[in-house]
Amino acid sequence: MDKLRDFLKTWPGRILLILCLSPLALLGIESYLGAGVDPNQVAQVGDASVGLTQYQSAVNSRRTEVLEQVDDASLLNEDVLHEQVLKGLIDRTLLEQQAGKLGMTVSDDTINRLLRQEEVFQDADGNFSNDQFASFLRQRNMTKNQLFAEFRNQLSLDQLNASIVSTAVYPMQAVSQLIDLQLESRNIWLYRFNWQDYTDQVNVSEGDIQTYYDANKETLKSAAMVDLAYLQLSPQTIQVTDITTEDLQQQYEAYKQEQAIVDERQISQILLTGDDAKARADQIKTRLDNGESFVALAKSESDDPSGETGGAIGRFNPSVFGNDAVAVEDALKGLSVGDVTTPVKTSFGYQIFTVTEDNGSAIPTLESMRDELTAQATEYKRQEMYADKVTAINDMAADGFSIEDIAEQENVTLKSIKDYRKENNSSVLPQPAVIKQAFDEFTLQDQAVTAGIEVGAGTVWVQPSNYRPTKTLTLEAATPRVTQILRQQKATALALKEAKALATGIKIPADISQQPVALQALGTVNRQTPLLTEKERGLAFSQQAANNGVVAIASETEIGATLLVGDRIKTEPQSQLTDDQRAQTATIIRDNLGQDQLQDYLDYLRLVYKVEINDANVANAQGR
Repeated sequence: MDKLRDFLKTWPGRILLILCLSPLALLGIESYLGAGVDPNQVAQVGDASVGLTQYQSAVNSRRTEVLEQVDDASLLNEDVLHEQVLKGLIDRTLLEQQAGKLGMTVSDDTINRLLRQEEVFQDADGNFSNDQFASFLRQRNMTKNQLFAEFRNQLSLDQLNASIVSTAVYPMQAVSQLIDLQLESRNIWLYRFNWQDYTDQVNVSEGDIQTYYDANKETLKSAAMVDLAYLQLSPQTIQVTDITTEDLQQQYEAYKQEQAIVDERQISQILLTGDDAKARADQIKTRLDNGESFVALAKSESDDPSGETGGAIGRFNPSVFGNDAVAVEDALKGLSVGDVTTPVKTSFGYQIFTVTEDNGSAIPTLESMRDELTAQATEYKRQEMYADKVTAINDMAADGFSIEDIAEQENVTLKSIKDYRKENNSSVLPQPAVIKQAFDEFTLQDQAVTAGIEVGAGTVWVQPSNYRPTKTLTLEAATPRVTQILRQQKATALALKEAKALATGIKIPADISQQPVALQALGTVNRQTPLLTEKERGLAFSQQAANNGVVAIASETEIGATLLVGDRIKTEPQSQLTDDQRAQTATIIRDNLGQDQLQDYLDYLRLVYKVEINDANVANAQGR
C-alpha cells in the first residue's frame, strides 16, 4: 500500500490517478476520437464528442472537490460549476485532437520503460512483476491496451501543453526590475474628494436623461425578481424539555462503548429453582446480609452445578441470560468486590450474584456523569427532532401543501422577502443554492414550495410568487436610475476638477500646508500599503518627483477623485530575495504567461475545430 501511495505521487502515477478518476479509464480512446456521434453528447468538438456521462461524472468529481473546501454547500454556484467543467472538457478534447494532428505520440517502449521503473510493479528483488502489474489492472478494471492508450493520450497532451507554456519568455533582467518595483517607497500626502459633496451643484435635465437613455437603453434593464415566502429551521430552534432516564442510559452506554470500556468483573451466583425458589432466595439473602459465606451457601444451597465450586461463573456475559440480560445487568450496576445483589427473577429461577474480582478500569457511574450525559442526550434528541421535522415539512411540500399551511401545522415562523433578486442579491438569503431554487422554472410555474435547501447548519424552504422577469426599462421606469448615474458622473467631474486645480499649485513640500484642504500625511509607504486603494497605489508611484520637490497627481477614483502628493521615490539598495527565490519568481511569472498563451491557443483551436454545445442535454444534466 505504501508503494502504491508513493507511485501515485510520481508524474506517471498522477496521470494514472487522473485517468482512473475519469470515465476515460473505462473506455477505449476510439470512443472519443471515432467518427460516430454520441446521441447523449453535450458537445461536438470537431470529430470528437463530450458525452453526457463523462460530463456528469466530471461535474460530480469537481463538486466533491469544492465541497471539501467549503462548510456550506448552499454557497456553491451550480451554474458556474457546470460552466467551468464543460469548458475544461471541451479544452481537453480540442488539445487531444490537435496533439493527434501534430503527430505527438509516445511509443510502447517508452511507456514500458516508465512503468518498469515504478516500485509498485516490482517484486521483493526489485524486478518488474507481471503478477503485480496484472493485479493493478484488475483493481482498476482496465486492460493493458486501455492503460497504454490513456497513458499515450495524456503524455501527448503534456507534450503539446509544454510546447505552448514553455515558450513564454520573461528575461531575468525583467524579473529583477519587477521585484525591485516592490522595494520602492516614498512619503505620501492624500486627500479624497467625495462626489456626494458636490451633488448640490449638479443639475440633471430631462434632455440629459433622454440622451443617456437613448444611448444606453439596452443596458437599462429591470432585475429579475420574485416575492419570496420562506421557512427557516435549524437545530438550535428546536426546544427539548423532557430527558428521560432511558435517554440518559442510552448516552451512558454509548459513552462506555466509545471508550471501549468492558466490564471485567468476575461474578459468582446462587441459583434457586422450584416452586419455593422465591422464599428460599429471600432466606439466603438474609443469611448473606448477616455475614454468612457466599461460597459456602453456594455449595450447600445452589441448584446450579456451579455451586460445587462456590458459584463462580466468570465474567458477566449478557448473551447467556438472553432476555433477562438487562435485569441482571441492572442488578450488577455499581457493585464492588464482595457486594451482593438482591434476588433476580430470570428464566432460570431466582439468582443471587456477587462480585468476586474486578480487573477492569474504574467506570464512572451514570450519576457522576449526569450533567454531561444530560447535555449529550438533549443534543441527540434535538437533532433527532430536527431531522423528523425536516422530513415532515419535505413530505408536506411534496404533497402540494402551501407554505402557509406548512408553517401553521409545523409551528414554524413564516417569513417573507419582497423583491427578492436573481442578480446582486444582498438579502438575508443570498446563497446561490437558494436563488437557483427560487427562480427554478417549474417552481415559478407551479408556485410550489421547494424541497429543503441546506443552508449552513439549517434548512430553508421557499415559495416564490409574483415573478417579474428581466426586461428593458421604459424611460419613465429608468429615470430614477439614470438620474442617479448622471448625478454621480457630474459630481465626480466637479470633484476631479477641483483636485486637478489644487494639484497645479503643489510643487514643493511647503505648498502642501498652503492648500484650502488638509491633506493627510501617510508617512513612508510602499506599493503594498493597505492605506491606499488598488487604483491609488498605482497612481502613487506613477510619476517621479524632482529633487527636493514633490509631485501632485489628481485622478478620478471609486469615491470621486483623489489628490496624491509624493516626494521622490526611493528604492532599497538590495532585494531581500536570494538568487534561488528570484529564479522561483521567474518560473511563476513565466508559468502565468504560459497559461495566458495556452488560453490564446485554445481560442485559436476553437476557430480550427467546430464546437457545438447541445444546450438541451446540458440543461438536462443541470436538472433544469
